[in-house]
Amino acid sequence: MTDYPIRFFAEAAHVRRLCEGMLGRCLPKEEWTHEAHLAACLWLIDERPDFDCAAELPAAIAGYNESVGGQNTDSAGYHETITQLYVIGIRLFARACPEDGLPERVNALLASPIAARDWPLRFYSAERLFSVEARRGWVEPDVSPILL
Repeated sequence: MTDYPIRFFAEAAHVRRLCEGMLGRCLPKEEWTHEAHLAACLWLIDERPDFDCAAELPAAIAGYNESVGGQNTDSAGYHETITQLYVIGIRLFARACPEDGLPERVNALLASPIAARDWPLRFYSAERLFSVEARRGWVEPDVSPILL
C-alpha cells in the first residue's frame, strides 16, 4: 500500500469545522480526506453523545457524498463494513486514549495503527472487504477477530 503523509490537526476549531461541514453537507469535497473521516468519528464520539455513530453515521456520510456529486453504488461511495469497523475501532481508541483536548486526541488517533489505510485488512481479506455485500451491509471479519 502507498504511504501517505499524515495530515495532523493544529486546532480544535478546524476539526469541528470539518465535522460540522460534513454533517451540514457543506464541506468542500477535497477536505473530506481519510484523516477527516477519522477525526469526524472521534469528534462525534467525544463531543456529540447525542449522535449514535453506528446508527446515524451511515446516512450522514452517504448524504454528504451525494451533496458533493458522489454516488453511493455497489462500487463507489458509502461502505457500511468499513464505516462500522472504524466506529468500533475509534470507540475503543477513545476509551483508552490518555490525551486531553480534541486536536491532541485526533492526532493521537492519526498516529495510531487504526489510521493506517490498510488497517481494515488486518481483519478482512480484500475479496470480502471490497465485496458488494460488505459495501451494502455489515459482514463479519474473515481474517481475524476485531481485537485492539
